[in-house]
Amino acid sequence: MAILTRPFPGGWAEPKENHDSMSEHDVAGNNFLRTLIRKDIEAGRLTGELVTRFPPEPNGFLHIGHAKSICLNFGLAEQFEGRCHLRFDDTNPAKEEQAYIDAIQEDIRWLGYQWSGDVRYASDYFDTLYEYAEHLITAGKAYVCELDAEQMREYRGTLTEPGKNSPFRDRSAEENLDLFRRMRNGEFDEGAKVLRAKIDMASPNINLRDPIIYRIRKQHHHQTGDKWCIYPTYDFTHGQSDAIEGITHSICTLEFEDHRPLYEWFIANLPVPCEPKQYEFARLNINYTVTSKRKLKALVDEGVVAGWDDPRMPTIAGMRRRGFTPASLRHFCEMVGVARSEGIVDMAMLEHAIRDDLDKNAPRAMCVMEPLKLVITNYPEDKVEQLAAPGHPNRDDLGERVLPFTREVYIERDDFREEANKKFKRLVLGKKVRLRNAYVLLAEEVVKDADGNITEVHCSYDPDTLGEDPADGIKPKGVIHWVSASEGRQATVRCYDRLFNHEAPDRGGEEFMAHVNPQSLDVVENCWIEPGLADCVPESHFQFERTGYFVADRYEHSADKPVFNRTIALRDSWGKAEQN
Repeated sequence: MAILTRPFPGGWAEPKENHDSMSEHDVAGNNFLRTLIRKDIEAGRLTGELVTRFPPEPNGFLHIGHAKSICLNFGLAEQFEGRCHLRFDDTNPAKEEQAYIDAIQEDIRWLGYQWSGDVRYASDYFDTLYEYAEHLITAGKAYVCELDAEQMREYRGTLTEPGKNSPFRDRSAEENLDLFRRMRNGEFDEGAKVLRAKIDMASPNINLRDPIIYRIRKQHHHQTGDKWCIYPTYDFTHGQSDAIEGITHSICTLEFEDHRPLYEWFIANLPVPCEPKQYEFARLNINYTVTSKRKLKALVDEGVVAGWDDPRMPTIAGMRRRGFTPASLRHFCEMVGVARSEGIVDMAMLEHAIRDDLDKNAPRAMCVMEPLKLVITNYPEDKVEQLAAPGHPNRDDLGERVLPFTREVYIERDDFREEANKKFKRLVLGKKVRLRNAYVLLAEEVVKDADGNITEVHCSYDPDTLGEDPADGIKPKGVIHWVSASEGRQATVRCYDRLFNHEAPDRGGEEFMAHVNPQSLDVVENCWIEPGLADCVPESHFQFERTGYFVADRYEHSADKPVFNRTIALRDSWGKAEQN
């Protein structure tokens, strides 16, 4: 079907070629949309400013797939010096909340983007959309139908069989207009009547089989209040909202490809101000993850996670609280690229992007997770020595940090053994080890409780071994981290892992809940941290040396009660686990 073109300032000129004929072999790089836009500019099809939009439904928090769409739409607008709108497609007030609207705006800003102009809502256009619906009725291209949901499914047909016309399809335009206005006035119950577009019940594309464009919903709307008791469907709203806003490139995921003929039918049969061009790209699918809003909501509602922003969730808010950085997510989306073919991205690629960013930018610190006390018997009891350590091994701009050194320090319990083979390069009774940025110690004896558990290790230190490369040349086999027992601070550390232990939790025969990883959260109380860590601001990132990357919790961290979340381990342990 030929598509009408209506040039407008900053919009489309008459098309010169069919974009749909292009394949991925025609494009360069890893983002075919960039290439298409360049071709539009070079061919004179785009006569003014590029305008994209990000149009979420406010019925949940955004997830990693939305992050890709955000980076794509806002990124293209930045690259081609255009504009990107934020529009909430709020057509279903029963599932929408202001809290979701607020969270989505915060997510976009956190990722480093700012929309053009004010926040827009599809509900801003409800009056215009209503007029469009009456336009279709008057033109004999829409009708009020009274089939119930079960009858509607029966009449619709199947993928292999055509549908059949509704018995209400041939009502006059005058009768349909009267019924539609009475629907608006609240005379009928929910489900009693709907408005349908009159297209083709025999179409091989089921979306064109007289789709519903208005239904009765006697719901309070978060933007329009109680003004409306009928609401347009998403399919009727989406394309017209793009046209009203002057969107030049309407970028959608592939599941909307079959909806495009419907959007084009509406555009061709309505007095819209312009004609956006829709392009589809492959959505982001990552293994070990689910991104269905319905399933994410089920995880929240059933208490599997602590909320939409639980650090195990693939939501942007959850990843932020986990300690992922905006730069790492943007880099990941760039690495994944934009293609037309579906595929599964390995979680390891996302984790690599996180590690790479934090390795370069996160200051170093020390935290002892399972403390074992060392008593340095030849160190003065009341002495507190302030040692200096680099904030980052490769970043002079991060300065130095101060480490109080005292007679008693904590090390990790598994960093000590009474006996060990040569492969164990940590502290062994009768052997030496270096404390990171401090002295060399010799383990001399252990103190045990009545059950035979080691409670203390008594050591001696060599005062001439301060530093990583002392003049005396002593080089013990291992270097371990530590925290002063008297000057350090206690903290809670939450160790998060992947929420699912199956690479395709929602694509097999089993219920996805069956694949929830029972070890996805381990809360470790009474960890010991460098004293300076307690005073850091929430969302500060650190590499806890030899342990992993951590972030001060966004909401719960305070100087009095430090709380850190593990973002990611230093190395990928999942790949090794799967091979064993």
